[in-house]
Amino acid sequence: MRKTNDKTLKDAIEQMMQVYKIKRKFDETGITAAWPGLVGKSVANRTKELFIRDRKLFLRLESSVIKNELMLVRSQIIEKINEQSGSDLVEDIIFL
Repeated sequence: MRKTNDKTLKDAIEQMMQVYKIKRKFDETGITAAWPGLVGKSVANRTKELFIRDRKLFLRLESSVIKNELMLVRSQIIEKINEQSGSDLVEDIIFL
């Protein structure tokens, strides 16, 4: 039987991450790991650097052609990232 103040393990972990202010960093790391699924393996394989800082996704790519293509779909990528994380994790993409 469950008591009224019992929590699921998921709820307890999420609460702990918020208390220690590590939820955003956890979500950022998750996006880095999910990058191939978000943009495809061919783009992910040509991504040299990827990190999030101050709600901006910083990307360094090997190919200027891919960089230009991603610039065109910037808003869709931001939407996918925020949908994946369940929060407004990224507001902009900066191409390095």
